Amino acid sequence: MAKEVAARLNYLYLDSGAMYRAVTLFCLRNHLIEDDQLNKSALIEKLDQIRLSFKKNPTTLGNDTFLNGENIENEIRELPVSNNVSNIASIKEVRQFLVASQREIGKDKGIVMDGRDIGTVVFPDAELKIFMTASTEIRAQRRYDELTARGVPVDFEEIKNNIVGRDHLDENREISPLRKSKDAVILDNSFLTREEQLEWVLKKAQNILQDCAD
Repeated sequence: MAKEVAARLNYLYLDSGAMYRAVTLFCLRNHLIEDDQLNKSALIEKLDQIRLSFKKNPTTLGNDTFLNGENIENEIRELPVSNNVSNIASIKEVRQFLVASQREIGKDKGIVMDGRDIGTVVFPDAELKIFMTASTEIRAQRRYDELTARGVPVDFEEIKNNIVGRDHLDENREISPLRKSKDAVILDNSFLTREEQLEWVLKKAQNILQDCAD
């Protein structure tokens, strides 16, 4: 939805979650995660070796994620990355590294971002903050459908357990825990179509743009 909103408003779309997933993939590829154990000090030392960039994908309307010049958009959505991204995202130095990048990209505004701390940490003064939620079962089904459509063999219960575990870690981590910003509006899209939720968000955005114009 964030991609579609950005396209309709002619804004830049940036998926902050993809940035954390890219760092996680970097760790997996460089053997910084072995037997579910992360070599945190080695990762911190290697952060300066990570170059993230985004290029427009005319098919998806969003930006594909590139790690050191390689398109990794599909690989970062797979379970090995999903199973480890919350631990990576809890590291203070990683968050500082990526938040600085996000703020630099968004300093000129005209940007749509989605991520678990955008409204509370990255851009606390954003004009519009939306806290999107849905039931665990529905979220798991959506991810299952997304992966199976790409031919990735996955287990529904494993995906659901991954979502529950990620939520718990994100809500209870010491650094930038998942929280709803006090001035955010809640969008529960459990039973909304894509078109209905897009219309809902665009109306919110257009009201704010109109207020700014006035």
